[in-house]
Amino acid sequence: MSRKEVPRAGLLKAALVGKISNAQGALALHLSVRQFQRLKRRYAADGAAGLLHRLRGRPSPRRLGPELRARAAALLQAPYDGLNDCHATEKLQEVEGLRLSRSSVRRLRRALGQPAKRQRRARRARMRRIPEAQMGALVQLDASPFAWLEDRGPALTRHGAIDDATGTGLALVFRPTEDLHGYTTLLQQLCTTYGRPLALYGDRFGVFVRNDPHWTLAEQLRGTQDPTHFGRILQELGIGFIAAHSPQAKGRIERFWQTLQDRLVSELRLRGISAMDAANAFLPEFLADLTPRFARAPAHPTAAWRPAPRDLPAVLSCRYTRVVAHDNTVRLGPRWVQLSRRRAYTGRHLELRECLDGRLLVFADGHCLAMQPAPAAEFILRPRRGPSSDRSQRLRASQSRAAEGGPYPPPPRKPPFSSRTLAPAAARKPSPTHPWRHSTPYATLQRG
Repeated sequence: MSRKEVPRAGLLKAALVGKISNAQGALALHLSVRQFQRLKRRYAADGAAGLLHRLRGRPSPRRLGPELRARAAALLQAPYDGLNDCHATEKLQEVEGLRLSRSSVRRLRRALGQPAKRQRRARRARMRRIPEAQMGALVQLDASPFAWLEDRGPALTRHGAIDDATGTGLALVFRPTEDLHGYTTLLQQLCTTYGRPLALYGDRFGVFVRNDPHWTLAEQLRGTQDPTHFGRILQELGIGFIAAHSPQAKGRIERFWQTLQDRLVSELRLRGISAMDAANAFLPEFLADLTPRFARAPAHPTAAWRPAPRDLPAVLSCRYTRVVAHDNTVRLGPRWVQLSRRRAYTGRHLELRECLDGRLLVFADGHCLAMQPAPAAEFILRPRRGPSSDRSQRLRASQSRAAEGGPYPPPPRKPPFSSRTLAPAAARKPSPTHPWRHSTPYATLQRG
């Protein structure tokens, strides 16, 4: 007998001899009077054995059949090995047509020796930030390096963005490392698909904010640091940026990474994807399937998205200031752009934009003067350092050239042009044939 059935025998025996009434016995066992009378009759007929449940020892009518159990076990071993309980249940129902509960799948996986992906942790009472009311009011950004392709391909870093109000995955992109190109591509997908959000929420990565303590003289005089290339893009698009000081501050996107590490890795393995380009091509399909499963409705039905500008490719660029050379060209690293020969821009400071696809645009007074097409090879948008007059940097560059077998020390720089360095003092006087010699002095004209 169970712990629940043991005290029933004493009370029923007391009710049979008349020591207690049926109402008192029902109140003590938390039963109705009619149910207590039924148990009293069963106890009087069969004794303590009559109190046992009639279905004890019988198989459950909802049990899995041997064929269904064997088929589900074979599928859980291959190809759905490594999926968590919830993900495996969805695959068995949607792909294989097997309607099993999550608890049944869990028991099958434990019987096959497949442990849980993560141990359940006890809930902790803590303050949670209330999500934004409108979709597009706040978008969280982050990147996660992980073995997304397992041992089939290289280690990749996934850049992602989710909506704070609904938890919807807005954009995903794979990159070899966390870099400016990945976040700019993410912003391009976001603005093209939905629009411009009101604000972005990220960490203090060097792409978003400047973490160096070195200020230029102009920045010291101005009192503020120049933004990064990504910060300048956000300022031009009118998008605010909030920098978090800890991963716990942006817990929603960190929890989203855990979900993707469970599901996205398994989906890539099921499709046999082993390259970055194929993985990026699969991400839109994955997001379309993931959104209805985990997204929630916003508190306010009206979205806060704003339309993207028409010149979005020109805005998503790195901008530099360069001086036009004597041959009317502008140079950026190993690349150069030839300006129109109808007008000379020699010596002028022009704005050079390097777009996400690799195009070079030259701007003057807000107008595009010339463009160089995107290169045929794969292009990666990286911040470039401008030419510096720092002596220490030139010294390090010369030392590196010497290590590579180049000339060291560097050749001496020519002094600036000066008449004092070209001729002695006696030869600096104008010659007798100089026009100044033959001109009439101003004092002589006054006397005349």
